Amino acid sequence: MTDIRRTLLWVVFTMSLVLLWDGWNRHTGQPTLFGSPGRSAPPAGAAPAGTAATPAAGVPQPASVPAPTAGGTAPAATATPTAATGTASAANEQVVVSTDVVKATFDSVGGTLVRLELLGYRDPLDAQRNVVLFDRSAKRLYLAQTGLITGQAGVQLPNHLTAMTAAPGERTLAAGANSLSLRFESQAVEGRRLVKTYTFERGKYTIGVKHEFINQGSAAVQPQLYLQLARDAAPPEGESSFYFTFTGPAIYTDASKFVKIDFKDIAKGSASHDKSANDGWVAMVQHYFASAWLTPGAGAREFRTAKVPGNVGGSALEHYTVAMVMPLGEVAAGASKSHEATLFVGPQEEHKLAELAPGLELVKDYGWLTVLSKPLFWLLGQLHAVLGNWGWAIVALVVLLKIGFYWLNASAYRSMAKMKAVAPRVTELRERYKDKPQQMQQEMMRIYREEKVNPLGGCLPILVQMPFFIALYWVLLSSVEMRNAPWIGWIKDLSAMDPWYILPILMTASSLFQVWLNPTPPDPVQAKMMWMMPLIFGFMFFFFPAGLVLYWLTNNILSIAQQWWINRQLGVNH
Repeated sequence: MTDIRRTLLWVVFTMSLVLLWDGWNRHTGQPTLFGSPGRSAPPAGAAPAGTAATPAAGVPQPASVPAPTAGGTAPAATATPTAATGTASAANEQVVVSTDVVKATFDSVGGTLVRLELLGYRDPLDAQRNVVLFDRSAKRLYLAQTGLITGQAGVQLPNHLTAMTAAPGERTLAAGANSLSLRFESQAVEGRRLVKTYTFERGKYTIGVKHEFINQGSAAVQPQLYLQLARDAAPPEGESSFYFTFTGPAIYTDASKFVKIDFKDIAKGSASHDKSANDGWVAMVQHYFASAWLTPGAGAREFRTAKVPGNVGGSALEHYTVAMVMPLGEVAAGASKSHEATLFVGPQEEHKLAELAPGLELVKDYGWLTVLSKPLFWLLGQLHAVLGNWGWAIVALVVLLKIGFYWLNASAYRSMAKMKAVAPRVTELRERYKDKPQQMQQEMMRIYREEKVNPLGGCLPILVQMPFFIALYWVLLSSVEMRNAPWIGWIKDLSAMDPWYILPILMTASSLFQVWLNPTPPDPVQAKMMWMMPLIFGFMFFFFPAGLVLYWLTNNILSIAQQWWINRQLGVNH
């Protein structure tokens, strides 16, 4: 039994070291040990990433989605922008639209959304600045691009590299108004034009995007609309390497559900995801925030990922794209065809995301314990509605969990107390029979039977509870509601590290006190390891958000109180 306990402790200790090493690799830019939990290899017969798979019956083979040039700007034939700094020449107009929740900047080249500020969220590195999600600068590339392609040889169509003109109109959502629209119209390409209309609504992070294709050419064409997100691979600025959160593209279909795609897999050509479906959406995911292209109803579409090298036409960063391509059907000469989509760019507010599209709430990454994390987040939200403070809601949730597991914990602590009571006898016995291991084991089992002690009684109840506390860990780590949410005094943001390290120090001290309350293992190596583990975990928690440390500290304090009470009831000396 002692060997089993020792093995469990070594497993925990080893995993702690592995996580620390992986965190350090992330921090220093080295390859990490863990990839995304999506499929690791493409299905047999799948097309390479960034290329089209064999289309469904009746769907023409499309051309490749045009690769962006410097920062998403157009080639010299249509406009002459400067390098990827966001600075425009006369032919490269920047149009800024402001609502009550976002400030969006569009480039007239392609009518591309090149910058978006979230007015209700502050930058973690500078509280005076807003969070910038989309951006086109020397250090960041994150854009929403759309355009038309076709598989017809020799036919050119307007795309996100085509110069466009913004129609005059209001650029700021007026008081009392509920919506605001911005219209771009492309130059004619062989007599064919594309009109994009972006519609913003008050209080919403969704943008309605209507594409209207007008065929004034001499022949019918079969256009395909692509909705694309382009992003560099760098994690969000200020993101801790110890959070282990996912940054990258994601694709959802009803068949395969939510699939995260690692940038490294795209680069190697081994990205595994559905290549075509009659439903679904594409997204770019990062800690707390996401962007996604959504389309209403069912309809044939293809999904593509690609790596775009740096210095394409200028000083653009190396980046990656995820695109959804949809056929619009044949459009005769003199006819037109329109398509409406939705672009979401904003915080991962779970309940609001679930209302926008099937599975969109999955961009909020709970890891492997979603089945437990979802109800825990719901309960946390109910407690916040009553208490009005996320910090106290965390405390209350841990209290409820401890109440729910009270009898299980009591059984574990009684077993630990009994183990502590017989520890001197076991130590004496190990000394007496140190050269007779078989007899020593028999005598130890006799003592356990006489004292009605189960050596595993203190481990198993704790192992049963671990999934719940790990699930709560992911709830607190992934919930954007914790951003800029204060608790008390010096804790002004539960999503940021404790600025004075008070909570991590208290958490480490409480963990060491728990070790002192527990029975001392007879094995000296095991005993030393028991004292090392709180220090290792304590070091990790110095880099964790205050909300996570608060949850663990509260759990430790309640555990100490219950264990101390049971020890006192059983008359175990400390």
